[in-house]
Amino acid sequence: MRISCGARLNVHTAPTNTLWFKDFAYTGGIPANATLPSYISPPLKTLRYFPLSSGPNNCYNIKNVPSGHYAVRVFFGLDGHPNFDNEPLFDISVEGTQIYSLKSGWTNQDDQVFTEALVFLNDGTASLCFHSTGHGDPAILSIEILQVDDRAYYFGPAWGRGIILRTAARLSCGNGKPKFDVDYSGDHWGGDRFWSPIKTFGQGSDLATSTESSIKMASNAPNFYPEALYQTALVSTDTQPDLAYTMDVDPNRNYSIWLHFAEIDSSVTTAGKRVFDILINGDVAFEEVDVVKMSGDRYTALVLNTTVAVNGRALTISLHPKEGSHAIINAIEVFEIVATESKTLLEEVRALQSLKSALGLPLRFGWNGDPCVPQQHPWNGADCLYDKTSSKWFIDGLGLDNQGLSGFLPNDISRLLHLQSINLSDNNIHGAIPPSIGSIAGLVVLDLSYNLFNGSIPESLGQLTSLRRLNLNGNSLSGKVPAALGGRLLHGASFNFTDNAGLCGIPGLPTCGPHLSAGAKIGVAFGASVGFLLMVICSMCWGKRRQNILRAQQIAARGAPYAKARTHLSHDIQLTRHYNHGNARTAAENGPILLS
Repeated sequence: MRISCGARLNVHTAPTNTLWFKDFAYTGGIPANATLPSYISPPLKTLRYFPLSSGPNNCYNIKNVPSGHYAVRVFFGLDGHPNFDNEPLFDISVEGTQIYSLKSGWTNQDDQVFTEALVFLNDGTASLCFHSTGHGDPAILSIEILQVDDRAYYFGPAWGRGIILRTAARLSCGNGKPKFDVDYSGDHWGGDRFWSPIKTFGQGSDLATSTESSIKMASNAPNFYPEALYQTALVSTDTQPDLAYTMDVDPNRNYSIWLHFAEIDSSVTTAGKRVFDILINGDVAFEEVDVVKMSGDRYTALVLNTTVAVNGRALTISLHPKEGSHAIINAIEVFEIVATESKTLLEEVRALQSLKSALGLPLRFGWNGDPCVPQQHPWNGADCLYDKTSSKWFIDGLGLDNQGLSGFLPNDISRLLHLQSINLSDNNIHGAIPPSIGSIAGLVVLDLSYNLFNGSIPESLGQLTSLRRLNLNGNSLSGKVPAALGGRLLHGASFNFTDNAGLCGIPGLPTCGPHLSAGAKIGVAFGASVGFLLMVICSMCWGKRRQNILRAQQIAARGAPYAKARTHLSHDIQLTRHYNHGNARTAAENGPILLS
């Protein structure tokens, strides 16, 4: 993958029609028009720069990267805006390991307008971060992630997944033009390396030579060097029989050195005609090198590799003739051996990212990449400690006091199991104190003072047996202070609960009223609900009965006149019967009595 930083669309560049992907959604920063610092820079028109206001650490996090061995290369750009430093200085890290620091004057050196490293990517992602050093804003022109052979540049038992090889120098001797592998028509598995030309090691000390003859054994696995690399060379002279090249390096580092030879001088026809020793910083690295003999023939590639420790700031490679009067060399590669940094526990990284979102952490904190590595650029406000047992970093302290934070404290803070100190004082953090804090067993200091926390103090805080200082003053907390915390005061702990109008229950705070347990509170609430329901039912029954009574009275009132008339008629009949009792007759005699 090749990325054109700041580009809105994918682009192709001449003369090779190389595809560069747009970088949308990979990172933050600001896109801008690019000024190319060198003619070897890719001919791209945009870059992306990272102002300090967006934080000191900014990263490209590229996902879905197949596991493998990669050449990672970053080209730097220049922004022509007059308010920007035309030569920013910053650091670059890959997968949490710092690989390079830009040096003053880099814009005038073709081999310093980019940095390159060989790295194993095994977790499905590639993380490239740019770290501000206070000397201008990092500005990135392009990023290349090019897969190479898994065994590329194997240099011995120390080589492996815990090693990064940073390219310190790559020289094509006797060549007059800078070239990439693609310019040499090289195999893409070489990683499209850049070869810086060097016409001479010193004025009058050597002569350039070349050939058009084909070179055998050049483009072989695992490094796949281009054949044309061996068709030019530097040869020493009669006046200066030794060949010597000196370069500046960082002191107290180990370097892997790769030396390339092919006998292309027509005057050397057989083995034994040219033999020389190779010395590095004065120590013999290879004795009696006979290119024809060791490669098997003339016009045949030979590659020698060695690893050296350099204490000073210079690395000198010398070729001293033993047979014949001249030495020869075709190309030189020098890599700094960088031990990869151990990363932070992934669970804790995710917890910090959750905390970053919940607290609304300002961009200036630059919580991007890995919290603890590179060690030169840890996250502000996060304290790291290395665990030798797991070979991982973890977070043992959070110091985010007086930072204008206005979010809430998430439950995920409990995933930071190694915390010993939390200081979030003097912010505007609101909401409840998450009970999950009580699971951080080693917590010694918890300072949440002068925020907007509300609700009660979680009972779980009483489980923190290591807690020695607890500051909850200056909030809006209420309820009874957990008894376990109150008891801890008798053992020398320093707790502060003042300026919380609703707290009670320990000396210095108001006395609590009748205190009900959670179960009791639930019982009271349930009883009140049942009582209310019974009142509603009784009210409904009484209302129904009252309606029935009223309805009966209304019916009685409507039937009163008829009832009175019926009563009088009955009375008259009874009187008549009484009067005729003595003169009773049968019905047949008197006829039927009609009543209506």
